[in-house]
Amino acid sequence: MGTIDLQKKSLKVVLEKKQLTTVTARVGLVLDITGSMRALYKNGTVQKVVERILAVAAEFDDDGLLDIWVYDNEFSRLHPVTEKDFDGYVDREILHNDSVHKFGRNEELPVMKDVLTKYLQEEPAEEPAFIVFINDGGCRKNIKSLIEGSADKPLFWQFVGIGNGNFDFLRKLDTLEGRVTDNANFLHIEEIEKISDDELYDALLNEFPSWLQEAKQKGILVENAVKEVAAAEPEPESAPEQKEQKGFFSRLFNR
Repeated sequence: MGTIDLQKKSLKVVLEKKQLTTVTARVGLVLDITGSMRALYKNGTVQKVVERILAVAAEFDDDGLLDIWVYDNEFSRLHPVTEKDFDGYVDREILHNDSVHKFGRNEELPVMKDVLTKYLQEEPAEEPAFIVFINDGGCRKNIKSLIEGSADKPLFWQFVGIGNGNFDFLRKLDTLEGRVTDNANFLHIEEIEKISDDELYDALLNEFPSWLQEAKQKGILVENAVKEVAAAEPEPESAPEQKEQKGFFSRLFNR
């Protein structure tokens, strides 16, 4: 059985340098599975990406769970991966999974909405969510409103562009105005399989610390929150929940 001990060792050095050793966060990974990504799935590059991001989840998340989505013009929310079952995850859960739509065109907005649904509605928590979003170019501009609308939520989007695609929109993330927090960052790694673990983690976690500080200052993240308050809230009935979900995205897009 394989391990991610070497990745975790490299990550811990970066966490100490960035003063993130005490941070608790949920970690999600969104994987582009459009046609242009086919070779990277087939040659094991995507499996390696899963393992490297799993190391982040193993350090940040109390349960060591890495939540995973894949998307092209459709999306799938997959079973989380852990250190116990990461071997062969991509083959087992993605490539050999007939329910997963593969190698179509890209459409980011639906999967991003589902990420928000999971972390903000279905499983709200006081810990922030750190989302790594892998894309090989051509990201649609219609995600702009969602990024802006989620800037006051406890969730950080870390986009990672791989290859030589068109990343013009993602490169402009830092210039989006009117946001409560700078809740998104873009990192371009032309050949992700060739970058060292040290370099990857250092770049991947470059802006997350400053967002954490900003989110705490603005009351989006509350340290030492009383968990019993959330636990005491009654669970909503199914019909009102559906109504609230519609209202949630209406508010998110200011509609």
